[in-house]
Amino acid sequence: MIKLSINGQERRVDTGADTPLLWLLREDLGLTGTKFGCGAGLCGACTVHVDGAAVRSCQTAAGDVGAGKITTIEGLGGSGHDGATLHAVQAAWVAEQVPQCGYCQPGMIMAVAALLKANPNPKEPEIRAAITNICRCGTYPRMVKAVQRAASRT
Repeated sequence: MIKLSINGQERRVDTGADTPLLWLLREDLGLTGTKFGCGAGLCGACTVHVDGAAVRSCQTAAGDVGAGKITTIEGLGGSGHDGATLHAVQAAWVAEQVPQCGYCQPGMIMAVAALLKANPNPKEPEIRAAITNICRCGTYPRMVKAVQRAASRT
């Protein structure tokens, strides 16, 4: 039994400590906003926050999180599953019409939210360097605009 803090709630899950956090979130808890992409920690579709830092959940063992506070895309806005409150990055994503297919967007949004927490006013070269998630649709110019918009709101 593993005890974790996920989106502000204490959760107990009967799984092995070596289970990837991604599978625990998706399969055991039904938090399917976190996506499986490459499984090797390269694409970033599985990005979540642990204590505010962006981590690739496909490469993070559930047992390694310990007492860390996990935030998924479902909990980013602070409103749980209802989506009533958008985080500044989520609102900027909508305003700049970033997504095309949308598959990578939850991980991308989580990575950008962590970036803005660490650097509230990044310059364009810093934004481009920090976007290490992969988007097959190539909406990177809109992402940069959305990050700049979100930075002005945080």
